Amino acid sequence: MHTLIKSTLLFLVVGLTSHMTWADEYDAAIKSFEEAGESGSYFENSYGYAVFPTIGKGGIGIGGAHGSGRVYKQGEIIGTSSMTQLTIGFQLGGEAFSQIIFFENESALNNFTSGNFEFSADASAVAITAGASATANTGGGTSAGVSGGKNNATTTSLGYRKGMAIFTIAKGGLMYQATIGGQKYSFSPI
Repeated sequence: MHTLIKSTLLFLVVGLTSHMTWADEYDAAIKSFEEAGESGSYFENSYGYAVFPTIGKGGIGIGGAHGSGRVYKQGEIIGTSSMTQLTIGFQLGGEAFSQIIFFENESALNNFTSGNFEFSADASAVAITAGASATANTGGGTSAGVSGGKNNATTTSLGYRKGMAIFTIAKGGLMYQATIGGQKYSFSPI
């Protein structure tokens, strides 16, 4: 039984993230965030950002998520990053989403790129989804509601928290969950 659960989880996570990441996928993700209301203003005012075009997430009791991204400093690519998440709790299904993390200043960017970075349990993201009041976070808590869709989304800003602001855009899938888990990021300079 445990082998079946592990196999299903692996299939969901790998299946959602197994496509090749092309440069246009990064451009498309960045464009979606630029056009999504208030998240677009962060490009002009942030010191840098990390963008993850596709993060795949899946689970049956025990779940996981993974995605690869690029880190930008003042508009220039400075490295790559990967996000990994393990969750435990009531959950079933799979989903894919894009994520961007804006860095308010050099200190916040340096904190993220210093090695293995992990968000605290109270970190939260503005989820840009069609017609829903939704939140995405790394371990519980609440955050602001949003509305819109990938092509015409609008966002309500949470502002910077500890020098970072996080936004997500749902890409597809269906997942029910009440879980506890944190996102961990690695960084490799180029």
